[in-house]
Amino acid sequence: MLTTRSLFNEIYLNDEAYQLFCSIAAGGEDQGGWENERIHSLAQDPVLAPKIARHGADERKHGRIFTQLLHKRGLDKVPVPPKADYCMLLERQGIGLAHERLKSDVPLAEREIITYLAHSRVTEQRASEQMRQLMKAYQDNPDLGRAMQMISADEDNHLAYCHEELLRLAAAGHGPYIRHTLEHIAKGEIRTHRDVGLTVMAAMGRILGWPLPRRVLLAAGLYGLYLYEATVGWRRMVRLRMPARRNALGTPAPPHAELSR
Repeated sequence: MLTTRSLFNEIYLNDEAYQLFCSIAAGGEDQGGWENERIHSLAQDPVLAPKIARHGADERKHGRIFTQLLHKRGLDKVPVPPKADYCMLLERQGIGLAHERLKSDVPLAEREIITYLAHSRVTEQRASEQMRQLMKAYQDNPDLGRAMQMISADEDNHLAYCHEELLRLAAAGHGPYIRHTLEHIAKGEIRTHRDVGLTVMAAMGRILGWPLPRRVLLAAGLYGLYLYEATVGWRRMVRLRMPARRNALGTPAPPHAELSR
């Protein structure tokens, strides 16, 4: 029977598939870390800037965790296929702050900070959901289960932080711009998630030798999810509510809070 758990276990048991899985994850986390580091350096808000720095430190930590998981299997990272590069595909759609902008030394304007937070709110929603899924899939695996639990807790904190900061800015009169930006980013992210998912599943199918009916079934599932999200599901990515945990990124990242080598 084809289940999420059996699918991820199949990937885990194959070195080449696992290598690609962890490389894609590490690459995305490292990219997110760099983006947050640059945004931190350009942010002018003395209260918000340390939270952005904490967000970036967490993303870098996640990248190291996925790299450590590879090294425990005696594997190195491999290049991420361009069509599976989630961060870059989002940027090419004009979603979030362009990398050329982040490479400048000009401080970010308030609307640019809102764009960053809206982008993070949508992508952290996806990350939070995916990490919960991975946590369940690998709950019986000592190394992966602990790693996914650690990263999942961070992603939940990132999502809480985005909700709180966007609500603060909405209360300051930016509500209409925030709503418009969230909707634009959510709809673009949904398309990107579909395209990346199809690329990754096609690569896994080749590596693991999946028969055509299985590939068709998985592709149909991804298209079905896309149709649901494009019509109804996108709304969960734009709602704002005050999180139960306030000031989730209000403290520095704890040192060495990751897997032991």
